[in-house]
Amino acid sequence: MDLEYVDIFYHHRPDPETPLEETMAALDLIVRQGKALYAGISNYPADRATEAIAILKKLGTPCLIHQPKYSMFERWVEGGLLDVLEKDGVGCIPFSPLAQGLLTDRYLHGIPEDSRAAKSVFLKPGQVTDSRISQISRLNDIAIQRGQKLAHMALAWLLKDSRVTSVLIGASRPAQLTDSLKCLDNIEFSAEELAKIEEILG
Repeated sequence: MDLEYVDIFYHHRPDPETPLEETMAALDLIVRQGKALYAGISNYPADRATEAIAILKKLGTPCLIHQPKYSMFERWVEGGLLDVLEKDGVGCIPFSPLAQGLLTDRYLHGIPEDSRAAKSVFLKPGQVTDSRISQISRLNDIAIQRGQKLAHMALAWLLKDSRVTSVLIGASRPAQLTDSLKCLDNIEFSAEELAKIEEILG
């Protein structure tokens, strides 16, 4: 990378072949050597995150942030991980908040020829089912009523939770990042809107 150090060094997923103490000790060493300012973890379930956070705290290099896959269509973090992060004061920065583009207006009418699903890049055509397109369309209707694009609403839906520090946009062009920031124009949801969204997500 031709850098003296990185801001955050993540361990991207638990390794069943390596003791967690060894992995966390490596993160601690990287920070102590000045190669990273902070340590983070990614894709750790609640129980393993609890262990990792405790080990790092004991070593004197606190876990700064957790990077899970989280979106309207991928909600495993709600099964305990968010509570762990809140309790231990660890940030949460979800990746794939737009579910590889599904939570945008690109798939409202099927699979575009130049899309990730069409090219089977991170998203398989089999994941874009009729029922999924129906969900996307109904979510889009709510977004329109809110004066937002679907992508903006999907990002705002994550940011409504105070336990979510930020989201990773994954923009491939500057214009995409600029557009995504418009989600901040409306991050408040009424109880009725949230209930409708839950009903659609089922």
